[in-house]
Amino acid sequence: MKRKFLEDMGLTKEQVDSIMDENGKDIEAMKAERDNYKSQLDTAQTTLKSFEGVNVQELQGKIAQLTNDMAAKDNEYKKQLADRDFNDLLKETAAGFKPRDLKAVMPFLDVEKLKASKNQESDIKSALEAVKKDNVYLFQDVSIPRVVSGTSGTNPPKTEDTKTRANEALRSILGRE
Repeated sequence: MKRKFLEDMGLTKEQVDSIMDENGKDIEAMKAERDNYKSQLDTAQTTLKSFEGVNVQELQGKIAQLTNDMAAKDNEYKKQLADRDFNDLLKETAAGFKPRDLKAVMPFLDVEKLKASKNQESDIKSALEAVKKDNVYLFQDVSIPRVVSGTSGTNPPKTEDTKTRANEALRSILGRE
């Protein structure tokens, strides 16, 4: 709007000045808004230029590959946890059977079948019982009789020699009197 247009309408100088001030405020607000949009446009164009030459299909392939890798690592981690839990359960259960060496017992167990079992603890117990039944030598015998020789006490035996005492101890162990 021009000042001459308002003066030709017959407005006084004060009225023209107040109208021009109000019009100037509106114009300045619109210029500020225009500058804001212009800076946003420049930022968007700069960002778009940074994506020039980028193969979207390649990026999508990389994203899919990374997603698959993460899933594989997650599955591997879960498998390691399951293996650790199984091995702990096996060691704990086997301790009740008193194996001489757990590593010597392991070849007799179908570990993969036991890992896949729904009730691992009872299946491990039954497998260990079967191994113990067939291969007793792999386990400690908790009922080993202890041989203690007798002491002479206050009344020493009269004519017993060492050979006779050893034979008697052996007979008592074997249950033959």
